[in-house]
Amino acid sequence: MKLATYKDGSRDGQLVVVSRDLGLAHFATGIATRLQQVLDDWNFLSPQLEDLFVTVNQGKARHAFPFDPRLCMAPLPRACQWADGSAYLNHVKLVRQSRGADMPESFLTDPLMYQGGSDDFLGPCDDAYFGAEAWGIDFEGELAVVTGDVGMGASPEQGLDGVRLLMLANDWSLRHLVPGELAKGFGFLQSKPATAFGPVAVTPDELGEAWQGGRVHLTLQCTWNGRKVGLCETGPEMQFHFGQLIAHLAKTRNVRAGSIIGSGTVSNQDASHGVSCIAEKRAIETVEDGAPKTDYMKFGDTIRLEVKGRDGQSVFGAIEQTVTGPAGAEPAAP
Repeated sequence: MKLATYKDGSRDGQLVVVSRDLGLAHFATGIATRLQQVLDDWNFLSPQLEDLFVTVNQGKARHAFPFDPRLCMAPLPRACQWADGSAYLNHVKLVRQSRGADMPESFLTDPLMYQGGSDDFLGPCDDAYFGAEAWGIDFEGELAVVTGDVGMGASPEQGLDGVRLLMLANDWSLRHLVPGELAKGFGFLQSKPATAFGPVAVTPDELGEAWQGGRVHLTLQCTWNGRKVGLCETGPEMQFHFGQLIAHLAKTRNVRAGSIIGSGTVSNQDASHGVSCIAEKRAIETVEDGAPKTDYMKFGDTIRLEVKGRDGQSVFGAIEQTVTGPAGAEPAAP
């Protein structure tokens, strides 16, 4: 099934069930009002939502209405936690290579992960506001899962069993703030602003054969200012599958229902697939030409992220955002 959260003026919005083709929606009010409510009582509430999903897809839901992603918050507008991995090691290798650093062998067996802010996510069509272009504004195309309860010390297999939903993410980064923060030895904070999520969260069964081994085997399309910059395959080069990422997070703590775990920037070794973030493009330019040529995003820039299924239909809907700045700031010239 596919689920979304409509804006209603509250912090947590209103849960809606969305048709498979993203054409129709129906409020889930008679079953649950919020997605967190469903995640807390998944075994009881999700079958009822599945029944409504079937009815909407059959065109038999009396109160269905056209689905509008512009009215969406993030599917889970605020979460228990947001932990983002870096499972595509080509991305890690390139970024480190561009600054003359080797990739430690441990990176092949021990996932990278940071704890991000989870109290304020952006909706799929919300403007992305930043205080200054000089901060180095960058998009990051990723996939993410939402979990049920996963106990401390869980195995990767148990981690996979805990996956409830899949989402598309834009994990915004402020690249010029990163070095100073990492130099303090305490990790990301100001350099990782609010993450945006695609309009629809989907259960793994909706992906069919594209969901294999804890990985999504589809293509992530990234379009920056109307120009396609990335068509990256999300499956084969994901070093750590989502079960492994969840197990890594759960090594020393319980992971509670409503936790979100990200894949990290999708990246492929084949350069013809393009990139899912600007930092990787700049890293390639540095390695090949000695210096980066591509600037980071400017006020007025747009980014569109989307994953389509093997039937050509959008799986999660698209993230479509415009970068904005302080009032009176002039957008960069085209």
